[in-house]
Parts: sequence; C-alpha cells; structure tokens
Amino acid sequence: MTLRIVAALWCVARLAPAQALQCEPVEGDRILGKHLAAALSEFRAMPPETSLGNTPPPGSKRTFHAAELAALAERYSIRLQSPGDVCFEWPMEPLDRNRMLEAMRASLGASDAVIEIAETSLNPIPRGRLEFPREALGKPASQAQKDPVLWRGAAVYSGDRRYPVWARVRVTVPCERAFANQALKTGQPIDPRQVRIERAACFPADADAGKAPLSIQGMVAARPIAAGTEIRPDLVVPPNDVNRGDVVQVEVRCGAARVAFAAKAETGGRHGDFVALRNPSSNKVFEARVEGKDRALVEAEGAASFR
Repeated sequence: MTLRIVAALWCVARLAPAQALQCEPVEGDRILGKHLAAALSEFRAMPPETSLGNTPPPGSKRTFHAAELAALAERYSIRLQSPGDVCFEWPMEPLDRNRMLEAMRASLGASDAVIEIAETSLNPIPRGRLEFPREALGKPASQAQKDPVLWRGAAVYSGDRRYPVWARVRVTVPCERAFANQALKTGQPIDPRQVRIERAACFPADADAGKAPLSIQGMVAARPIAAGTEIRPDLVVPPNDVNRGDVVQVEVRCGAARVAFAAKAETGGRHGDFVALRNPSSNKVFEARVEGKDRALVEAEGAASFR
C-alpha cells in the first residue's frame, strides 16, 4: 500500500503542470537594476539605473533565466544562492465597462447619450486612460439597423503609447427630426408651416444631420417630398441665387476694362455655378458665373461671346 502511495505521488510530481512563474510588474522603456533588485534582494548591490533590456510590450513577458542571472551576479560581484528564473511584464488590468462608457460619452460630448455595450475586446489592458475617438465610431447601414456597430478605441499608457481596444455598441442621442406636413414640390421654398418637428433618439452622426430642421426655413426641395416624409438634409438645397426669368446684373471684366449691363436668366444656379443669360440687345445667349443674388460675372476669355 505504501509503495502505491509513493508511486502515485511520484507520478503527480512528474506529470502535474509546473506552476506559472509570477512576473514582476515593470513600466517604462527599460528593465533596470532596481527592478531586478525588487525581485531578488541580492541585486541591490547592482547600480539601480543599470539597463538590463527593453520592457516587454503589454501582454508579453521578459524572463531572466537562472544562467543569465548567474552571469549578471558574477559581472557585478554578487553572491547569488541557487537563483530561479525571474520574469517581468507590463502591469495589466481588466477592461472596465464603466470607464469605457465615461470615455465614450466624453468623446460624444453628450452626457445624455444612451450607450449600450453589447460586446468588448477580452484582453486585459495596460493601466492608463481610455479613449474612444468619435471618428472611430462605425455607422449603421441605415436608420432602421438595430445591430450594434463597432467602435475602436485605445488604452493610452506610458505617455502616448496606445493599446488597441474595441467595443460593439448601440448609441443614441436626443435629436430633432423634421417631417413634411404636406407634399413639397421640387424647387419650392419651404415654409415653417409645412414642417413639423419631432423629438427622437438618433445615432450621433444622424443627430448632427438632425440639426438641419433648425435651418430648413428658406431651403428648397431638391426633389418631390411626399407628405409625412422625413425631411433629410439630402432632400433640401439652398435656394438659387439666380432663377430662370430673373433680371441679372452682369459685370464683364476684360483686363482693366469693366462693362456692366442687365441680362435675362435662361437657367438657374447658385453662387459659383455657370448659368445661361440672354443679352436683351443682341438676343444672344452667353454663359456667366453666378456671384450672388441676381449677379453674374463674365471673365475676359468669354467677353466676346456675350454681345
């Protein structure tokens, strides 16, 4: 019986996995003598700022094996009694969801944002501050999409080093949306009475676009908008500075010479657009660049064509 117990203990000792080596925490660019002295007191005789190698990146370890430690001890005339291995690693901590939410709200600049974290990276992170840049927040394919979107961030540590983290989130912020009370025709100026504003919860990028209702007045429909349709920014455009049939004040520049006269608009456009104008004297049509409300400019190279 005793022999069986001894044999069993021998098997356990041989086959059981070795206990993981407990690493010493180290931060900064280099592993120094003082770090080794904290792990093995005999190395207090080594100058504390002695450089022993680069600090391992977060998630990795740097192990000094017994033979390496014995060589170091001999170099610095240190008496070392049967040293074991010593390892160093960057101190890590779990990714905290509350800290993530704080960083996300700070990035959005919206304390009233509703953020649901559906999933996060699982790896521990180096101690430092968390950042989730707003521009790194993914966007749903459509307003109807309910699936979480990816938001990439970083743990910023040891100055400006960055350790990547990520989360899949659902994010909404309070916003306003505009809806047409009645059908709007293309080019029709929008009157406030034709629009109703509703409070809603929007994805942050849509909420920025949702500021458009505050500036809808005076805009025109870019295409027909049915009653009850949400008036999105892509459905409205600024009104033309020149409309077909308008009388336009034209300035012609040819070197130092300036000529001004009135013409009739054959097409419409906004500042910077080229429109067709008709010279009432010659009945000829020419092009000019819109400079403002009912104003247009002809440069020297087009001067001959307006007469």
